[in-house]
Amino acid sequence: MDKSIKIRVQSIKSVFHHAKQATMQIQNLVRKNIQNLKPYSSARSEFSGTASVFLDANENGHDLFGEALNRYPDPLQLAVKQRIAKLKGIPVESIFLGNGSDEAIDLLFRIFCEPGVDEAITCPPTYGMYRVQADIHGTPIRQVLLTEDFQLRPQAMLEAASPNTKLLFLCSPNNPTGNLLDPAAIEFLLRYFQGIVVVDEAYIDFAEGTKSWSQRLAEFPNLVVLQTLSKAWALAGARLGMAFASPEIIHYLNTVKSPYNVGLPTQRAVLSAFETGLDGTVSTIIAERKRLEIAGVGFDFVEKIYPSDANFLLIKMEDSALIFNYLKQNGVVVRDRSREPLCEGCLRITVGTPSENDRLLALMAAFNSSTIQSSNP
Repeated sequence: MDKSIKIRVQSIKSVFHHAKQATMQIQNLVRKNIQNLKPYSSARSEFSGTASVFLDANENGHDLFGEALNRYPDPLQLAVKQRIAKLKGIPVESIFLGNGSDEAIDLLFRIFCEPGVDEAITCPPTYGMYRVQADIHGTPIRQVLLTEDFQLRPQAMLEAASPNTKLLFLCSPNNPTGNLLDPAAIEFLLRYFQGIVVVDEAYIDFAEGTKSWSQRLAEFPNLVVLQTLSKAWALAGARLGMAFASPEIIHYLNTVKSPYNVGLPTQRAVLSAFETGLDGTVSTIIAERKRLEIAGVGFDFVEKIYPSDANFLLIKMEDSALIFNYLKQNGVVVRDRSREPLCEGCLRITVGTPSENDRLLALMAAFNSSTIQSSNP
């Protein structure tokens, strides 16, 4: 273990003795109107069994396109959940499926945060959608910056919390920095934060040898784990996100969601993908990530490449705006993250296919050569 991580873990463990472990009833965190909410009862949720004629949902009985798209899909996506349960080793009753993990983030604010009253904590630099959803729902955000090496400050986060702080968002591997957050710090927060801890694992499949926090749901009733099929499974266009949590939290997510939030084409695409499998794409992306990292350090304009457990690299450059525009002008689009806290001068570059990465490296090499020539007339 890295010496700095050892020191941080020891420090966190010492704080355990001075903190009061969280004891909470999840229901007490839920907004009163949500506790009393009677969910919409759809035609498909009321019927179970088999039938040959469906005249209950005001659908168009004519299958015009031969894909059964004239019928409403399973509102709880049971076939997909059963497959995910088998794949992930998580009970069906602990799985929520939504229109990307962004839907789950939206619903968590709806369930736990009274607008203008309750609060959430984020740890910039991190995924921007947490803040956007907080603003949409009128939820004040308390921000606790990560350390210079993009790790959590758990004691500072507890100190930032108030009795009205209901949600805490942790992204691991983190976006845009790419690193895994210290597991000891996450466990500390799960034990002592008096609210819901959301661990966003959108990039977990690229973190070799790392176990998902979803395997510890039974230990932490206040834990929600987010994952997605957009990254490793190459299904960004299908829009399917997953939330893993206690059956109680999943119940509230299903209560608040739209009746048919995941369409039939998406459910079919996901089941088909599970049959096909990942076909080595994750290992290819990890190998390409290492190739980009090794090649990148050889360019004079690259100041630092941050360690990554995701499918992207955060790279600090001498003139990030110049290289960003140079790449864009030559048909390669990357993400400028230089306005994010602690990310000044940084570009976030997704690991593409081998041929895409070849193109990126060729352009970076050309830029590097032109920079050297201009500095040595």
